[in-house]
Amino acid sequence: MTSSTPLCTGITGEQATLRIMQTGDLHAHVFPFDYDHDHPIDTLGFARTASLITAARKEVSNSILLDNGDFLQGSALGDYVAYDRGLRDGDLHPVIAAMNAMRYDAATLGNHEFNFGLPFMMAALRRSQFPFVSANTLIERGNTPLEDKRLLPPYAMLDRRIRDTKGKPHPIRIGILGLLPPQITTWDETQIGGKIFSRDMVETAAALIPEMKAAGADLVVVLAHSGIGEATHSDGMENAAYPLARLPGVDALVTGHTHMVFPSQQFANMQGIDLARGTVEGTPTVMAGFWGSHLGLIDLFLERKDGRWRVLDSQSSTRTIAKTTPDRKRIALVESSPRVLRAVQHHHDATLDYMRYPVGETLAPIHSYFALVKDCTSVQLICQAQQRFVAQKMKQGPHSSLPVLSAAAPFKVGGWGGPDNYTNIPPGPLHQRNLSDLYCFPNTICALRLRGADILDWLERSAGIFNHITRGKHDQPLLNDAFPSYSFDVIYGVTYQIDPSQPPRYCAQGKLINPHSRRIRNLHYQGKPLDLDAYFLVATNNYRSSTRAAVYGTNATELVFAEPVNIRTILYNEVTEKPFLDARPLPNWSIAPMSNTSFTFETSPDAARFLADLGNVWIDHLGEDANGFGRYRLWP
Repeated sequence: MTSSTPLCTGITGEQATLRIMQTGDLHAHVFPFDYDHDHPIDTLGFARTASLITAARKEVSNSILLDNGDFLQGSALGDYVAYDRGLRDGDLHPVIAAMNAMRYDAATLGNHEFNFGLPFMMAALRRSQFPFVSANTLIERGNTPLEDKRLLPPYAMLDRRIRDTKGKPHPIRIGILGLLPPQITTWDETQIGGKIFSRDMVETAAALIPEMKAAGADLVVVLAHSGIGEATHSDGMENAAYPLARLPGVDALVTGHTHMVFPSQQFANMQGIDLARGTVEGTPTVMAGFWGSHLGLIDLFLERKDGRWRVLDSQSSTRTIAKTTPDRKRIALVESSPRVLRAVQHHHDATLDYMRYPVGETLAPIHSYFALVKDCTSVQLICQAQQRFVAQKMKQGPHSSLPVLSAAAPFKVGGWGGPDNYTNIPPGPLHQRNLSDLYCFPNTICALRLRGADILDWLERSAGIFNHITRGKHDQPLLNDAFPSYSFDVIYGVTYQIDPSQPPRYCAQGKLINPHSRRIRNLHYQGKPLDLDAYFLVATNNYRSSTRAAVYGTNATELVFAEPVNIRTILYNEVTEKPFLDARPLPNWSIAPMSNTSFTFETSPDAARFLADLGNVWIDHLGEDANGFGRYRLWP
């Protein structure tokens, strides 16, 4: 749609089209490059999205460009700048440099902006040439949203001039309100606890939108780092697009956080959603995927009457940087923007040098292809490194006599990242990039004191990743796609079986749904049944520590150790202290045996090369699905 093609007819005032362009969940992916596997990749990167932005701008007379958060963390480039290079006085963060080059109008924060701590985040924002807004990131919570004291301005007023369909310029004031999930205070408790507070997104927006209107906003755009979740509002909800869309005065809603695309068939047949027009509860809405995969567009058809603009109609859409061919290959649709590449080139080159630094050698392959169905070396290496680090640190003190266990989850196991999103380290030299491949989040080390009963419940929570299956039935889908893999914690130092023929005790969101059900079988420590009254230390990461009450289904946990040491640093020390790694999976957990029963699951097609190495686990390769994943059959 162009500014000369109105969506409505029969309008008496001046008419104009305003295009809202959106990026989100970039996660520091600027160059189209896979740093973990050291090769270019055509299907991600803001440099590609920037070319879509340039083209979309040229099509219309009036546009603004917004980002709705999670831009600092998530790639080797972001980690290198945060942990190794740092932001020296006057330094420009590479993602901010890229955004400045593309002339953003405003942006908001996502939850991952806080991963590296407040000083780093604020240093990164300082040199942006556009405003950052966040209405519910608070330094002091008041009695009402209007009394809150905020880290950043809650909204920005963009005073622009737009051309109507006849080419005549007019003033317009666009209010941009920023929001993020209030869970930031839990997820990054170790970084911002006692410094940053938050408030419900819907409560905040409802209080501030009238203030924005009173300040002369012709249009209010809600820039929410939040997904399309439950239709009914609940206080503190994480994905609040539905209730935000229903608020009076919201002219457009920009969403994200869940890494999905809207409008798309991912939201087909959901109440209150019009996929053809791209609305939620009648409000123009968009969500632009992740890692630069899409550009989100909302075209608003406007009428100006009595000196004020109003929305008469709209059309939301997205544009992708890549497409899938009939033979299921992903190919690029646009080239990278030279302007963005130039802005970030020296940071990219420095990141490559860092990631290619040699750190050791492995005699055996390390991969995560089967991490959701059996013991996995890629998870056990993390567990072992955490366990040894905590055991060494806790040799003295009141907890020195407690056994040390270790918990970790598989991160790179497909999902929205696609069939290439797996850890895959061949035998041979190990480099810094391989450690990033093993552990892709900037988490730090912690230890919890728990009873055996709490450990059992923790494992029951993890076992929710499996669907409820029927014994004696073949080819049943094993994995619950609604359950995030990063919540599938394996606890190393005990042995156990998981029986998915029993109903899950907890749902994917961690709520107790079947209190009489138990999936964990034969839970043993040192060959004997685990003493449910005995105490243990469990080495884990700061994210798990911060969310322990919700994730473990119990409040009976105690944080007894925490250091600001990155778990990837612990892995580095572990690897460099040995002449080589000869990592093979040790007995830890398995699916409970079942006669005349089989399951199906998806992983990378490349996993088929390792079937002969699985020992007594019987898995068949069944081919590929429509999304390029390999389909496999497991016989427990």
